[in-house]
Amino acid sequence: MRAAERPEIAQLPLFREMAESERERIFSGSFLQVFPPQLTLFELGQRADFLHVLIDGMAELYTSGAGRDTTMRIVEPVSSFILAAVVTDMPYLMSARTLVSSRILLVPAALIREVVRKDHNLMEATMRELALAYRDLVRALTDIKLRQSAERLGNLVLQQERRQGGHGRVVLRAEKRLLASLLGMTPENLSRGFGVLAKHGALTDGAQITITDRAALEAFSRPDAVSD
Repeated sequence: MRAAERPEIAQLPLFREMAESERERIFSGSFLQVFPPQLTLFELGQRADFLHVLIDGMAELYTSGAGRDTTMRIVEPVSSFILAAVVTDMPYLMSARTLVSSRILLVPAALIREVVRKDHNLMEATMRELALAYRDLVRALTDIKLRQSAERLGNLVLQQERRQGGHGRVVLRAEKRLLASLLGMTPENLSRGFGVLAKHGALTDGAQITITDRAALEAFSRPDAVSD
């Protein structure tokens, strides 16, 4: 990692509160690289050699079985993945690939495990990331078990609208094919789902969605009662 890049990386939530000496140990052993689109970063079953921290771009976490791939998570900046495999020194349960050109920090997994034992602030940040990942898992399971496909799509729109500033507009950054896989839908069902949402206050035009009636969309999608 070049010296000019270190101040930016030092402000990431995982590293922000660390002791300077331990942070420098991590930075000295890490690599900041730009990867092209559709590059496989690691595969299901591999040991975690690195903690990946997405700085710019977008990545997909997916799993495979019976000749099919399914999207488990779409990673957007700034976010680490997959911390659980790094901390436990266990094989990845998912594969990862870039969706667009992406700048990713690679931190050796063994170095993370070593430093987390010594730096309490890194330990706290690690615990927080793992806890938030668990909460995301609970929300995803709730989504699958309690909502129909069009309701899951509406809930996704509401979540993205909050993350993008809460101005009533959403730009879909990932391909609709990936969104369908993430939501457990076929592309055809996703298209029909957008048609259903048009009757409940969300109009789609290409990659942009405009919320015209928030109350109607929330009544249809039934967003989580507890939000982070």
